[in-house]
Amino acid sequence: MARARHELTETMEEFRRAEWAVTKQGQVKSGGGRHDKDDSRRIDDRRSYVLGWSNEEKVQLLIEEAHHLQRQLTRIDDERGALTVRRRGVEERRTSLDQLQVFGDWSELDWMASVNRMSDLTAEKQNIEASSGELVKVTELLKGVQASLLARRDERDHLIGENRGDERERDSQVSVLDRLHGLLADGGSEVSGEILKELERLFSKRLRDEPFVDVEAVDRADASIRSTLTNSIDSKRQDLQRRGQRIVGRMREFRVKFPMDVAEADDSVQSADEYRRLQERLAVDDLPRFEASFKEYLNTNTIRDIAGFSSQLHKHAELIKERVDTINESLVSIDYNPGRYISLIVTRTPSTEIRDFIADLRACTDDSLAGEDQDQYSEQKFLQVKRIIERLKGREGQTEADRAWTKRVSDVRNWYVFSASERSRDDDVEHEHYTDSGGKSGGQKEKLAYTILAASLAYQFKLEWGVTRSKTFRFVVIDEAFGRGSDDSTRFALSLFARLGLQLLIVTPLQKIHVIEPFVSSVGFVDNISGRDSRLQNLSIEELHEKREARRRER
Repeated sequence: MARARHELTETMEEFRRAEWAVTKQGQVKSGGGRHDKDDSRRIDDRRSYVLGWSNEEKVQLLIEEAHHLQRQLTRIDDERGALTVRRRGVEERRTSLDQLQVFGDWSELDWMASVNRMSDLTAEKQNIEASSGELVKVTELLKGVQASLLARRDERDHLIGENRGDERERDSQVSVLDRLHGLLADGGSEVSGEILKELERLFSKRLRDEPFVDVEAVDRADASIRSTLTNSIDSKRQDLQRRGQRIVGRMREFRVKFPMDVAEADDSVQSADEYRRLQERLAVDDLPRFEASFKEYLNTNTIRDIAGFSSQLHKHAELIKERVDTINESLVSIDYNPGRYISLIVTRTPSTEIRDFIADLRACTDDSLAGEDQDQYSEQKFLQVKRIIERLKGREGQTEADRAWTKRVSDVRNWYVFSASERSRDDDVEHEHYTDSGGKSGGQKEKLAYTILAASLAYQFKLEWGVTRSKTFRFVVIDEAFGRGSDDSTRFALSLFARLGLQLLIVTPLQKIHVIEPFVSSVGFVDNISGRDSRLQNLSIEELHEKREARRRER
């Protein structure tokens, strides 16, 4: 109301007396003596109305105004189109007038007068020819002479062309003869006999395809043989260059691996003799000694290292079986279902990849303890070891694949397939076999998962059932997802954790308190009343019961 406090006045006296006023003519008076009047539009123009009434009339007026403006726009477009056509006609007329300026006299444009003059002259010629027979004979004779002259002129031009062709042929033959004389005089004596024989053979083979052997045929043969020899030379040169690059690359690799052996040589084809001498020295002097050293190293180091590697892997594999046996000892005491317990079963993996790896390790170490004086480590044995080591290191171009393979085969957990067997406690007969949780109900899945989780924790902390470890740290944190399962599954899991002696920190909403209470000794109660700051209150389970009982009495 503070902004709409103007008083509608009928007379100027009322207007002057009021502090805030407005007249029907649109004059507005505001506090402080300010007067305003907008004469840019009529006061009764409903198109400017904005408040206090229905806008249907305003909308209709605006629609009518839009139609009126559209009609005006259409009329203006029509007028503009007509003006464009007129302007185009005026421009064409102006172009025509500009073209007329090149003519200086009307006679230049009077083509009808020229046509009439030609017609008169033609008629006059015909009259003269008709009145004089002698003139006709002379005219016919003149035509015959002109025709004979044209024929002789064509014959002359033909003979001149033939003469010029003969002159060019003569000049060409002289040029070829001079060139051949020059070749015979310059380099013929320097060409070896074998090359001359090979060239003669090539020319004879090429000229057999010519119907007529002349200088041009010899030139064609020469060009063809030159092209063939040039292409062959270029191909040989490129092949030689590629071979040189490979040789230099091998030299560089050799220098990196054995810098002391080729300290005086560089990475170039010119140093090939130095590398050949080194190869001869290695083959004659050093290789026998190296072979003996290699066999000794293979026997005493490499094979034993592979044997040690294999032994460690099998040791860890057996350790897994021992841990599973320990876990099974704990699981026997857990009632998975009334009168039944869960037993974990470990079987060898069917993966051919892992089985082949184990077989390859065994093949490398077969007869490794038979004695060093026996030459059982042949080149085949070395290649077996080499293949395994190269793949463990990562072969060139297959690094990622070999890294994934190494991770799979060297992780002894992948050597086994784990399953669970639900067995009767009375006669130890298998009731059900679990290879995964597929097809089970939600409660069965949770129960099996908690059982395996308890077994995993026992394995992780190396726990034995019934053994007291009061001074060990066996801390496990469980978040609120633990409370989403059924009460029976939650109670079953907590019973397992309690029997394993785990130290638990459980984060759970209040609705699961009644399930968790029997298994905890202290509670941290968190609330947030204002929505900004959280509060934590630590209570023992007895204090929580006392406060709950006191609150129940107050009610």
